[in-house]
Amino acid sequence: MNAVKKVVILGGGTAGWLAAALLKKVLGTAIELELVESDDIGTIGVGEATIPPIRLVNQVLGISEADFFRETKATVKLAIKFENWKTQGESYFHTFGAPGRSLAFCHFHHLWQRAKQFGEQRSLWEYDLNYLCALAGKFAPINSKDAILELPYAYHFDAGLYARFLRTFSERMGVVRTEGKVISVEQHTNGDVKHLVLDGAKTVTADLFIDCSGFKGLLIQDTLNTGFDDWSHLLPCDRAVAVPSERFEHTLPYTRSIAHSAGWQWRIPLQHRNGNGLVFSSAHYSEQQATDLLMSNLDSKALAEPRVIRFKTGRRRKQWHRNVVSIGLSSGFLEPLESTSIHLIQSGIVRLIQLFPHLGITAALQAEYNKQSELEFTQIRDFLVLHYHVNERQDSQFWRDLQQLSIPDSLRHKIALFSENGTLVREQNDLFLESSWLQVMLGQGITPKDYHPLANNFAGQQLREMLEGIRRIKQEPLAKLPSHDEFLRRIIAS
Repeated sequence: MNAVKKVVILGGGTAGWLAAALLKKVLGTAIELELVESDDIGTIGVGEATIPPIRLVNQVLGISEADFFRETKATVKLAIKFENWKTQGESYFHTFGAPGRSLAFCHFHHLWQRAKQFGEQRSLWEYDLNYLCALAGKFAPINSKDAILELPYAYHFDAGLYARFLRTFSERMGVVRTEGKVISVEQHTNGDVKHLVLDGAKTVTADLFIDCSGFKGLLIQDTLNTGFDDWSHLLPCDRAVAVPSERFEHTLPYTRSIAHSAGWQWRIPLQHRNGNGLVFSSAHYSEQQATDLLMSNLDSKALAEPRVIRFKTGRRRKQWHRNVVSIGLSSGFLEPLESTSIHLIQSGIVRLIQLFPHLGITAALQAEYNKQSELEFTQIRDFLVLHYHVNERQDSQFWRDLQQLSIPDSLRHKIALFSENGTLVREQNDLFLESSWLQVMLGQGITPKDYHPLANNFAGQQLREMLEGIRRIKQEPLAKLPSHDEFLRRIIAS
């Protein structure tokens, strides 16, 4: 067993350069780090929406928020608006916040549900500060000691600019970049990767390789033949068509997800343009049909020709196998419905840092890494399936088929619990909090038959006054907050 002194990352883009930046920042001189990429090989580069944990990653790296907004053309993301997902014409928000104020043993939605017996007319989201700010188009970080006024947020940004920013950041810390295409991969007699042979006969050797080669999985799959768990039977969309368009005059602080008859469309606002795409099932749309549909549903003029991306939903059976760890698309793919693609890159790198094989790669370290990554992928998968499966659309075969899915027992259990009495269960390390499951279940039309008995401890008038007081507290910051565009102007100029 040999100590891991040199790490080679194969592939650039967001996955490769984020891996380089985090590993070098955290491990420093403990390892020698080299990244191999070719300018001739493009990256997917459509992952422009994120979730709040990216802010912690930027803090660990020491990246100032002002620099981040300037260099990546970023905007603020408070939520995703889901349009036409339950039925055509209906919409709901999945925000990063939480509605109301929960009690010690009773979530707020139980109080809200009982209050409906006494004439409560407001939606649950009207008690959610993220929702209120998103609707008003306002934002600024809120510093408050009261948790009820927390305003969690993430970013939309240009993935190509983000990768370029991370490359500059990494090279300043001493990461060595090697230009070249991999011609062949040589292995040790035990099956471990020995070195990469690049064009020009240059060889690159390492103790540990990180595969960021995209869908191809040059090391984890083509070389080590790890295998793939195909989840297409649960998430049947297998294509996306993407195109940038001109920016709007006013920049929304949320992502839009618009369901169509055989897939869904994203609209992501950036400082300099909008990101647009259509995720679809090739069994229901041809690539030309999907392209035509997307191009006819742009809100602004297209800035390039649309391009089609083909994918298969699922995960590598072992994301760490022998001396190769797969990060990003090489490790698996879950469609960007909840903006988890970049987060999975982050979490894979953080997991490797936490389990880093300093004295040598062991079976125990690999097993723990693979156990955690499998759990994370399956939990996110279940959350995505929830959006599709629980729908009331009858306008197309695509949506009717999804209603008949044989869903995983883990998801079936969560739906049953919430349907019975509004119980929300967050499994250990689940990326999505109870408030996320709550918003999507309610938004997709699941109404609990009952609520927690603790809510009965409040008389009708007392309950109405409690809810009105919470609503006033949530409304209070709005008058003081700048518009989202004004916030962007201020931070970019700072």
